[in-house]
Amino acid sequence: MAEWFASGRVIDAILVLMLLEGALLYALYRRTGHGLASATIVTTLAAGGFLLLALRAALTGAPWYWVSGWLLAGLAAHLADLWQRLGRS
Repeated sequence: MAEWFASGRVIDAILVLMLLEGALLYALYRRTGHGLASATIVTTLAAGGFLLLALRAALTGAPWYWVSGWLLAGLAAHLADLWQRLGRS
């Protein structure tokens, strides 16, 4: 189990599950019209995905600039998500 975390494979598995979640949410929205629009799905999952990539970089001993780069990407996605949500209300 320790190797799963040290190699970052646990993060890879979570990212795959997040992609499946996004596809299911998109399909639900397209089929029923209920749920989140595709832009909201993308920004919400991107923010979490970038944080997971920062964690993966830290777990695997990547240089600091990869960790900080993924964190900055997560911040940008989070701000885009907030911008979308606040713009609708």
